[in-house]
Amino acid sequence: QVQLVESGGGLVQAGGSLRLSCRASKRTFSNYDMGWFRQTPGKEREFVAAIRWLGGSTLYADSVKGRFTISRDSAENTLYLQINSLKLEDTAVYSCAGGASGSLPIATSWRYWGQGTQVTVSS
Repeated sequence: QVQLVESGGGLVQAGGSLRLSCRASKRTFSNYDMGWFRQTPGKEREFVAAIRWLGGSTLYADSVKGRFTISRDSAENTLYLQINSLKLEDTAVYSCAGGASGSLPIATSWRYWGQGTQVTVSS
């Protein structure tokens, strides 16, 4: 079982930046595809970004391309999401996911989930 714990969320003004972290409990973290999703009340989880364990290739939702950067530090068992140029519509609970089996942008493809960290963007 892999436990994922996010941190780094908060309240930030539009145009600002944040770096979210997701620490995994298991050493084999480096063998898992990892990703970030976000969710707002009343809506389904929305894919944000993912990074493959093999080769480190990345995938981003169109809405965040050029502003968000996903990365991982296998030595620290930690996944990151650098968020720049924040917009009001980026307000959401951001959750990390691990262990994909299937299409990365599909939430049901992922086996492990963190509890999420709130990001609130103010005008």
